[in-house]
Amino acid sequence: MKGIIKKVFCALMVAAVGISAAGCGEASTMERIEKSGKLVVGTSADYAPYEYHTMIEGKDTIIGIDISIVNEIAKDLGVQLEIVDTGFDGLLAALNSDKVDIVIAGMNPDEKRKKAVDFSKIYYEAKQGVMVRAEDKDKIKTIADLSGKNVGVQLGTTQEKIAQDQMTASKLVSLGKIPDLVMELKNNKIDALVVELPVANGYIKNNNDLALSEINVEEDSGGSAIAVKKGNEDFVALLNKSLDRLIEEGSIDKFVQEANEKNVTQ
Repeated sequence: MKGIIKKVFCALMVAAVGISAAGCGEASTMERIEKSGKLVVGTSADYAPYEYHTMIEGKDTIIGIDISIVNEIAKDLGVQLEIVDTGFDGLLAALNSDKVDIVIAGMNPDEKRKKAVDFSKIYYEAKQGVMVRAEDKDKIKTIADLSGKNVGVQLGTTQEKIAQDQMTASKLVSLGKIPDLVMELKNNKIDALVVELPVANGYIKNNNDLALSEINVEEDSGGSAIAVKKGNEDFVALLNKSLDRLIEEGSIDKFVQEANEKNVTQ
């Protein structure tokens, strides 16, 4: 198995970065993947449609856009896939302590994160939205309408920074899990929740008491990318090669559609 995987890595590296097979050397992350025969992926499976839990044939299973993507990457690398589900705010620490090989969690490669880790190319871009209770949709139409109100965001996310920068007259409520924030919204503990539009749309589809506000928030995160420990440029090139294939084939758009259709968030 080890020899086969090494040949796969070398062949992909030659195609991806134009090096010779004789000079095919792996960085630490690649060596670990080759030795174990698996790609260990860190994610936070509370962020439908990117990654979320559902029951399939009686078994708790993590599915979503990001999971479909890493399944394809694992196939390209010729290794098995292992998913590690943890809190979003602990993902980069897990990556830099070698507990996972990559992180994929609808993560935006902002400047702060780029100082800590490297990123693949952008694989998906989604706009931000503000989710409110349906009964408040006509009352909360602008950021000014949130003055003095409680605004929920997921801890350590781009949405948290958006709220900090643009909703300065609001009271920020940061929690680790999106489902917990949705419950806070439904239970009148917070008045609005800043999330990406695909996430908001998934919840609204399954909850008649939730709605999308007309509020427009500005953001320049540039989309979602895969995080990799620094010093693994050759491995990033392999990831980008897989992403290029998926984008060119239209597979990622298909994954988005499928994940939204399967989203059974309550």
